[in-house]
Amino acid sequence: MAKHQQSSIDRLPDDIRVQLQELLRDPRVTQLDATARINAILEEKRHPDRLSKSSVNRYAAKMEEVGAKLRQSREVARMWIGKLGAEPQGEVGKLLNEMVRTLAFESAMKMAEGDGVVEPKMLKDLSIAIEKLEKAASENVRREEEIRKKALAEAAERVDETAKAQGLTAEQADFWRRQVLGVQ
Repeated sequence: MAKHQQSSIDRLPDDIRVQLQELLRDPRVTQLDATARINAILEEKRHPDRLSKSSVNRYAAKMEEVGAKLRQSREVARMWIGKLGAEPQGEVGKLLNEMVRTLAFESAMKMAEGDGVVEPKMLKDLSIAIEKLEKAASENVRREEEIRKKALAEAAERVDETAKAQGLTAEQADFWRRQVLGVQ
């Protein structure tokens, strides 16, 4: 199985990578300046690697793409949660399950379209995520059914009490209670 070569940025010590990320987020610092500053730090610490302008540019572009996706997903979540905020909790759970299911599918497709190398850990993590999603979806369905049954039972009880209070016979009250419950 072919191993992917780590990028020069992935090989950076964590503290220096954090400094690079901070520099790239600062709008006053150009990518050229960020590259020069990080290379100076690497030289000072006698680290064997140096960053190229193109590696910093690729990293910045990747980070911007990730940031854009995060901003977009937050906006979509805000929109849907705003819309579903007054809806039953199960609807928000369904939405989140579907979003994660879509992400898992897209990730699997990207892995399949790659160079044929599928990391076993990624495959395992994806399998576990799908298993947990399906379990959560089943739990949501079960919980919704319990809520629905409880609401119907409470409504039937109120119908029975109201019918008796209105002077209906026990048989008439039972008829209306069964109508609410949907049983004959």
